[in-house]
Amino acid sequence: MALQAAGLTAASRMGSLARIGRSRRAQPPQDRGPDCSRRAAPASWLARQLAMWSRTTQPLRVLDAPRARVTDRDVSWPLERELTSVRRARRLVTEQLGEWGAEGVVDTAELLVSEVVTNALRYTRGPLRLNLRLHDSRLRCEVEDTETAGPVRLCAGVDAEGGRGTELLDALAEAWGSLPTAIGKILWFELATKAAASSARSPRAES
Repeated sequence: MALQAAGLTAASRMGSLARIGRSRRAQPPQDRGPDCSRRAAPASWLARQLAMWSRTTQPLRVLDAPRARVTDRDVSWPLERELTSVRRARRLVTEQLGEWGAEGVVDTAELLVSEVVTNALRYTRGPLRLNLRLHDSRLRCEVEDTETAGPVRLCAGVDAEGGRGTELLDALAEAWGSLPTAIGKILWFELATKAAASSARSPRAES
């Protein structure tokens, strides 16, 4: 009887040890600190970029925010990254210059805006914004983007269908250039107008 009791006691102990071993194996591995070989996976490139840009652009105007207006002669619109934005930019400029009484430069402004917006869609990424300002009979048009590289002068051939943006700016604009910003750059040009100061009217609201 003593031998049987001893055998049962040993068997129960072995069973307890087996259950403990199984429970330990079932538990997921835990991080053992900075020296542990099993470390958390690093954040993705996209997550790191989003975190960086959110800190950088927080105090700045968002380029794809709704239309903003500082004065009745200083307006701004976000542009979508699609080809129809070129036509939309021309329409916005035409309507706004008509309200400002600056129809004399509509054709030139339309052509140059088309070139600048097309260039931004082709060579940049991210949101875009079109700014228009009339001050002292001088029209200034700006296109903001998130790329730091400025425009590059190209020697377009006679039969080339593109690459003439800088040539048009040189020939038609009173002045033009590129300015760096905290999140990219502004490509701008200016035209002389004959808009009367008394013709200023508030721009129409646009959704």
